[in-house]
Amino acid sequence: MLEEVRIQGLGVIDDAVLELSPGLTVVTGETGAGKTMVVTGLGLLFGGRADPQRVRPGADKAVVEGHLAVPERGRVAERVLEAGGDIDGGLLVLSRTVSAEGRSRAVLGGRSAPVSLLAYLADDLVAVHGQSDQQRLLRTDRQRAALDRFAGDELAKVLKQYAAAHRRHREVAAELGELVDRARERAQEADMLRFGVEEITAAQLRPGEDAELLAEESRLAHADSLRVAATTAHEALAGDPASDVEVDVAALLSAARQAVASVSEHDEGLAAIGERLDEASYILSDAATELASYAESVDADPARLAEVQERRALITSLSRKYGATVDEVLAWAEDAAKRLAGLEGDDERIEELRAEAEELYGRMSRGAEELTRIRTEAAERFGAAVTEELTALAMPHARVSVRITTGEEFGPHGRDEVEILLAPHPSARPLPLHKGASGGELSRVMLAIEVVFAGADPVPTFVFDEVDAGVGGKAAVEIGRRLARLARRSQVIVVTHLPQVAAFADAHLVVEKSTDGLVTESGVVRLDRAGRVRELSRMLAGLEDSELGRAHAEELLVNADPDRALPAD
Repeated sequence: MLEEVRIQGLGVIDDAVLELSPGLTVVTGETGAGKTMVVTGLGLLFGGRADPQRVRPGADKAVVEGHLAVPERGRVAERVLEAGGDIDGGLLVLSRTVSAEGRSRAVLGGRSAPVSLLAYLADDLVAVHGQSDQQRLLRTDRQRAALDRFAGDELAKVLKQYAAAHRRHREVAAELGELVDRARERAQEADMLRFGVEEITAAQLRPGEDAELLAEESRLAHADSLRVAATTAHEALAGDPASDVEVDVAALLSAARQAVASVSEHDEGLAAIGERLDEASYILSDAATELASYAESVDADPARLAEVQERRALITSLSRKYGATVDEVLAWAEDAAKRLAGLEGDDERIEELRAEAEELYGRMSRGAEELTRIRTEAAERFGAAVTEELTALAMPHARVSVRITTGEEFGPHGRDEVEILLAPHPSARPLPLHKGASGGELSRVMLAIEVVFAGADPVPTFVFDEVDAGVGGKAAVEIGRRLARLARRSQVIVVTHLPQVAAFADAHLVVEKSTDGLVTESGVVRLDRAGRVRELSRMLAGLEDSELGRAHAEELLVNADPDRALPAD
């Protein structure tokens, strides 16, 4: 709820502080004292249109600051934190500044914020009903939501089931639409993947095959050179029996071994060298044997070389399209097969989704029909209740009804458009609220609606301006009684000029003019019981100290005491 509002430089108000409390708070004062500026200030605080002409003459700006007690958990707190604002100990500070040049600035929880955010939060914080500022329930979406809550648990249960079916239907429709729209693309992709998988499968590749073939091709292409090199090396090491040349490495090494062996017994150092020569002889013999074997194994095979080169050409062709190596090509084929299986399964998925969509459509249709039925019944009860309230609020010939228009499209809440209509007299055609009533009548209609909706469409704070315009006597008493009834559940702030209404207040603020006609910081005063008697007397007879007026004022307060003491319904 609102705990405090400070208004500076707005209209005739120079600087005024309103200390607010739960229940019903009335704001009174002489004509021109600035009572309506209180409502204007609250409208600005909650995102209303900024009018630079409202800035007080001589001031460079108008500032409205409000302190609100809000739950630290909930939609409002969540939105404030998302905007970078802060809620300190459950207290939220809002401010709105309007310059004389027309610039507007909003601050939310200590952080600058768009004015639109204030208006967004206002839906959960305040309902303003003034001569030129009717908010919230004039919007058809809020009217539908309020009527749904008024309808009670029966509708809530059906709406929950319908909403689940509608949400799932949208998900199914989106997936189905994407699959159907991309059918051609999927077919083209599947053809490409299928061709690639078949081409790679037909090649019968082995992991690492490309490296093996490269080595084999190099060996086959240089077979003659390899054989000659091996033969030459073998002859150099072990000699050639068919050659007259007897000098070879093996013979020379044998001579060296014999020379050393003949005298090695005389010196251990030379004996060690002899052992190394023996070892070298063994190594040389193995190498010569292997060279001979290798030379015999090397065979030029043009047919095999052609086969290897053809195989490598195939692998090169596949590598250009699917991967740099055989391993990468095989990996591509594996991934492509998985993707292909998914694409080929889309047709089955499409049929499944179509069947599910049809079943969900049936559930939505039945749910929407049931919602329409329940809303229609609730609308009749609601219209009758508000019409009855208006009779007591000096609008005996007015009639409120609810028009429910059922469309073709399914929305999150069904197919119904809900609009509250007002016929101010029997011969009048029912029109939307903002077209069917004057400013004062509209405030009374809104009061009646809020009273009927109380509990079903809860809002923390209600603000009414001129709700009692054009009425008096018994009707004024009934207005006050209904405001008090509404205040049992919510904070209610009312600007009034009728003592019959003011008598029902839990708190009474009076806006007093200073000698120069401007309202100063001390110009808004919270009245005690005696002060209320004097103010009500002034409102009744224009004489604060009239003994007769004071007696009448006391009588109004006494008569209103039982309504103020009643607990919430």
